[in-house]
Amino acid sequence: MDTSTAAMRHQLQYLTDRAEIDDLMARYTRSFDEGVLDEEWARAFHTEDVTAVLPIGTVHGRDELLAHVSRAMTLFDRTVHLGTNAAIEIDGDRATSRGAQLSTHILADGSESLFVSAGLADTELLRTTEGWRIHATSLRIVWTRGTPPRLPQDMAAGPGALVSPGTE
Repeated sequence: MDTSTAAMRHQLQYLTDRAEIDDLMARYTRSFDEGVLDEEWARAFHTEDVTAVLPIGTVHGRDELLAHVSRAMTLFDRTVHLGTNAAIEIDGDRATSRGAQLSTHILADGSESLFVSAGLADTELLRTTEGWRIHATSLRIVWTRGTPPRLPQDMAAGPGALVSPGTE
């Protein structure tokens, strides 16, 4: 194989990986609005030993993440999450993605109050036998507008928390 063929294969692999990661991240962001957060969702997006630093706390492991995110999403009646401007870096079977996230929420407390948050999402991904998966993620909220939901006492708010502690 000549060097130009090897270079083209390398470039094709890079572009394919980038497209797969971009697609995974778009589907992941949109999945929060579709309301189906189950074991299949967790496996489709995360490694088994995923770590997530979220405004609703830090979790380790796919099962813990699923339970935490599922519970947090019950605070909202409707949501729209937008992820954009992703800068993706690929190094073999590892990759990183950094992008912006804008999230609009209607509270599920009966008030129909609007809560909007914007932040930066940093994600580490691994190539697995099932494809690219999120291995670590961190969402740092930069600004918010509106009424945040009240968080149950047993759900710890993390750095840049979007929610206020409740008395539930």
